[in-house]
Order: sequence, then structure tokens, then C-alpha cells
Amino acid sequence: MAQFDFSLIKKMLVAEGTEVQFRAEFFNMFNRANFGSPGTRLFSRAGTPVRADAGRISQTTTTSRQIQFALKILF
Repeated sequence: MAQFDFSLIKKMLVAEGTEVQFRAEFFNMFNRANFGSPGTRLFSRAGTPVRADAGRISQTTTTSRQIQFALKILF
């Protein structure tokens, strides 16, 4: 599984004792798909035909790219 998270933080002094902080956070920045495990059941029960979803990967294990911005005032 691979995922790349990244954050940028900029602090700005507004007045004496007051600071503004801007943040940009990127989760799964390159939007890489991490696939789940394939279906492992070959038969539903004895004597039935092979399941159509046997060996198929039908889901991912991580979320898609998410971007979050924040503005914080510290005093």
C-alpha cells in the first residue's frame, strides 16, 4: 500500500502577540488507487457453478485524494 500525504504551513505575524497561520494539507496527493483483496470464494456451495465474482477486485482500501485548507488566528 502506498499513499503520499503533504502539508504546507505559512505563519504570518499580524501584530505583537497575534499570528495568523494558513495550512494546506493534501491526503493521497497523487491519487494512487490501493486495491483490496480479490474475491476468494470459487463456489457458493458444493455442486454449483463457479461464482462470477471469483478472483475479482471490487473495492479500494484507501480513499481518493482529499485537500483541506485551514486558517488559524493565534493571540
